Amino acid sequence: MTQLEAISTIEQGIVPVLNKHFRLQWEPVQDSFVLLYPEGMVKLNASAGEILSACDGKKSVSDISDFLEKKYPDAEGISADVNDFFSAAKAKGWTHFV
Repeated sequence: MTQLEAISTIEQGIVPVLNKHFRLQWEPVQDSFVLLYPEGMVKLNASAGEILSACDGKKSVSDISDFLEKKYPDAEGISADVNDFFSAAKAKGWTHFV
C-alpha cells in the first residue's frame, strides 16, 4: 500500500480533531468558514466548512457523514466526500484522529 492509499483510506469509526494550531471560524467578510493559523488563513469552500464545523472531537467520520446526509438528503456521495475531505485535511495537517 502506498502512502497516498493509506491516507485515502479513513477508518469510519475514528474521530477527527482539528489541529490545535488552527481555528475554524465564520468570516462574514469572506462569506465563508476560514481556518486561521499563525501564518495566515485558509478560505474554505462551503462543503469543507460544513464538514469541519461538524468536527467537534466527539463525532466519528461516520457520525459526521450521517449528520450531513440528514442535513442534505438530496446530496449524493456524502460519505465518500467526507472521507476524501478528511484524507486531504490530515495530509495538510488541518486535522488528526483520536
